[in-house]
Amino acid sequence: MDGRVTGKVGKGFLVLVGFTAADTEERLAWMADKILGLRLFGDGAGKMNLALADVGGALLVVSQFTLYGDSSKGRRPSFIDAAPPEVAIPLYERFVALLRERGAESGTLVATGEFGAMMEVELVNDGPVTLILER
Repeated sequence: MDGRVTGKVGKGFLVLVGFTAADTEERLAWMADKILGLRLFGDGAGKMNLALADVGGALLVVSQFTLYGDSSKGRRPSFIDAAPPEVAIPLYERFVALLRERGAESGTLVATGEFGAMMEVELVNDGPVTLILER
């Protein structure tokens, strides 16, 4: 961001996160637990059987309101379902806090971008795994 790095991780997950005005503490907690518990890393047999904590992985959490862009009509996406900043910022901050609280026991580092900033995000995708999680 503006030539500086605000968050960086090695092995782990890039989490692009968007919020709606309907999101709740319960949804945030469920999502934090789900992400930290996902077993997507290969074990000795090559099966996706290991979680972040098992491989010393980390999280890079980036706010991404465009995840709620609806392009089903016309040529320009509608962002009506995306939470406005006054709702999304506290949700984002709470979500990151939940990940840090829950990940602290296993030593999972949680790095972030900066909410609402123009960012360049680099990703080296190690394998063909991309998930969309929603509750």
